[in-house]
Amino acid sequence: MSASAVFILDVKGKPLISRNYKGDVPMTEIDHFMPLLMQREEEGVLAPLLSHGRVHFLWVKHSNLYLVATTLKNANASLVYSFLYKTVEVFCEYFKELEEESIRDNFVIVYELLDELMDFGFPQTTDSKILQEYITQQGNKLETGKSRVPPTVTNAVSWRSEGIKYKKNEVFIDVIESVNLLVNANGSVLLSEIVGTIKLKVFLSGMPELRLGLNDRVLFELTGRSKNKSVELEDVKFHQCVRLSRFDNDRTISFIPPDGDFELMSYRLSTQVKPLIWIESVIEKFSHSRVEIMVKAKGQFKKQSVANGVEISVPVPSDADSPRFKTSVGSAKYVPEKNVVIWSIKSFPGGKEYLMRAHFGLPSVETEEVEGRPPIGVKFEIPYFTVSGIQVRYMKIIEKSGYQALPWVRYITQSGDYQLRTS
Repeated sequence: MSASAVFILDVKGKPLISRNYKGDVPMTEIDHFMPLLMQREEEGVLAPLLSHGRVHFLWVKHSNLYLVATTLKNANASLVYSFLYKTVEVFCEYFKELEEESIRDNFVIVYELLDELMDFGFPQTTDSKILQEYITQQGNKLETGKSRVPPTVTNAVSWRSEGIKYKKNEVFIDVIESVNLLVNANGSVLLSEIVGTIKLKVFLSGMPELRLGLNDRVLFELTGRSKNKSVELEDVKFHQCVRLSRFDNDRTISFIPPDGDFELMSYRLSTQVKPLIWIESVIEKFSHSRVEIMVKAKGQFKKQSVANGVEISVPVPSDADSPRFKTSVGSAKYVPEKNVVIWSIKSFPGGKEYLMRAHFGLPSVETEEVEGRPPIGVKFEIPYFTVSGIQVRYMKIIEKSGYQALPWVRYITQSGDYQLRTS
């Protein structure tokens, strides 16, 4: 059993939209949600599930909105939360940004969507591409797209329409890895993990079946291959199109893809990552009237690779003024509202080392720094490179008409939450 009703509330707890699917929970029960949430927050015991009497509130917050599902039963909580997050995703597809204003401007279409997303407490059609076939919009107005529901909704493959045709059949595969890293002032790595996604852009005719092969360690063990160049994937999550039973049996990623862009899968690797861009910083204060910051950045990745769009955010004292910069490459900019200097380097080859010096004036009044300095943050993107060593070994495209299709693969490594402490 899933939700009895779904509410969208503003930041003060006032209902903007409500949809009662079963009628077993009085709609006035939602009035208890916000006082309950504030009470739990004050007590320091706030939880994603709150109860008032026999009514349970399962909620998520997005931007300045609360999405709340109510139920009387012992509902499948993971199903309800998946539904709420999927609802957010669908609304974002329709309105670009989900916030109070977009809900107020699109009441009619929001009600239409809530009617299609769930029926009598059970999730129904939650794929935004399919919903857009018969719930269409122009500006803020709902337009009746098709008088009948497309057959896709009742098909076994609900995420792809029949009769799709392209002159040129192609599949573009993006393997994107984000590096989360935290290094302490002594240079020791406190936290490191890789969060990866495989995204596809599909331009294929008909109803093709795709099979994707990766250098997956479990697969290599099953088939007796060498594990040297394999990768052990953790927390793997697939798009609904993937045949999970097939993956469980022989680790084959087999699927009929949606048309256009979608995320096929995500994964995580808890592994010791060598910092790709290493930062050292030295701060010197001169008689409390000025401060000099010297920052050294080194690319610790392969020499044939290049990091693009590098941004190094260096914290500076909040009372600093009169900035002067000298860089061996790129440009530096003072952002006083964030108390940081941002050093931008358009192209940073592996193995290279660059310097940046910043001079600031300080007030003549002597003040001791009570709080520690925030960490240095780094942003970057390295194309044609993955930290984990994951590889797309093959992509087979099978369609009954027998056409030839071209798969294209691109690898990208980028910074996630990448921080280096300096004190």
